[in-house]
Amino acid sequence: MVEERGLEQHYFYGTGRRKTAVARVRLYPGTGTIDVNGRPFQEVFTRPVHQAAVRQPLLLTETLDKFNIQVKVAGGGVSGWADAIGHGIARALVKAGETIATNGDNPYKPILRKSGFLTRDARVKERKKYGLKRARKAPQYTKR
Repeated sequence: MVEERGLEQHYFYGTGRRKTAVARVRLYPGTGTIDVNGRPFQEVFTRPVHQAAVRQPLLLTETLDKFNIQVKVAGGGVSGWADAIGHGIARALVKAGETIATNGDNPYKPILRKSGFLTRDARVKERKKYGLKRARKAPQYTKR
């Protein structure tokens, strides 16, 4: 429970990560608005691919119009942000599903697990090595 503007509101929390981006996601019961860093998510994510990545866990669980979502995201770039938010929303939906669940069967977890939204994508940029131009690109070899 949290006090906000004098009204007591319950929310479900989830942390999402991708590359160097970290998204802190709160799901409030509501109509389906998504705010990212205080702005509507269509302003932050102008590409349809990124908007789809954010909405996908909600579409799979058919909860697009059941929750208002507030996100604070930092680090990385727009693509990392979108995937981190999707991961955070999926984790928060699992927590929401636990409260809905009768007899301990979470309705959202198997769907999200099968689609891969609960797995943290651990791929990050490989570091540059000395003697090379990038992580793996070597300078051109000359025989003579």
